[in-house]
Parts: sequence; C-alpha cells; structure tokens
Amino acid sequence: MVGKSISDDLRSKDQFKTQVIKWAEKINVNPRQVRVQKMTKKWASCSTNGWVCFSTDLLKEPQAFQDYVIVHELLHLQVPNHGKLFKSLLNAYLPEWDKILKIKR
Repeated sequence: MVGKSISDDLRSKDQFKTQVIKWAEKINVNPRQVRVQKMTKKWASCSTNGWVCFSTDLLKEPQAFQDYVIVHELLHLQVPNHGKLFKSLLNAYLPEWDKILKIKR
C-alpha cells in the first residue's frame, strides 16, 4: 500500500477549505484567511483579525467532528466567548454538537 502523496494532501486541504467557506457563507461570516497547518496542542484557532487556522490532524477526523470544529471557530468571528449567545448559535447551526463531542471524547 502506497502512502498519501503531496498532491493528495493538498487536495484534502483544498476540500477542507471548501467546507470552511461553505460554512462561512451559511453562518454569514467572512474569515480574512483560512489556513490548514500542523498544530500540536489544539484542533483550531481563531484570531481577532479574522484568521482561522485548522490542524492538519483534523483532516483525518470524521466529517461530523470536522463540521463541529469549523462551526465553532467561525462562530468566534461573531462571538468571542463561549457564553449563552455562542451556545445558542452553535445549537442553531449544529443541533447535535454535544453528541458529536461526547462521541469524540
């Protein structure tokens, strides 16, 4: 069995970024930059200047978990904390988010 090639990795990143853009349109946010890079301690991060960065490890995870992380980070472009508004929006876009997290943990 042959390992993934560099072009496969780039295609995976491009497909993932396409998913991020689809979610951004649905949520009505406009990230300035979407990056997929090696991260050692977290799945993703969001900066105050609108950069959203996702771990390459996320590409190996199930689609439902990817969607949770994508929506979570994109919502931070609207709501910087994890308060009631954030959770309400998370429930609106991903009603099953808590179940997705329980399965992941």
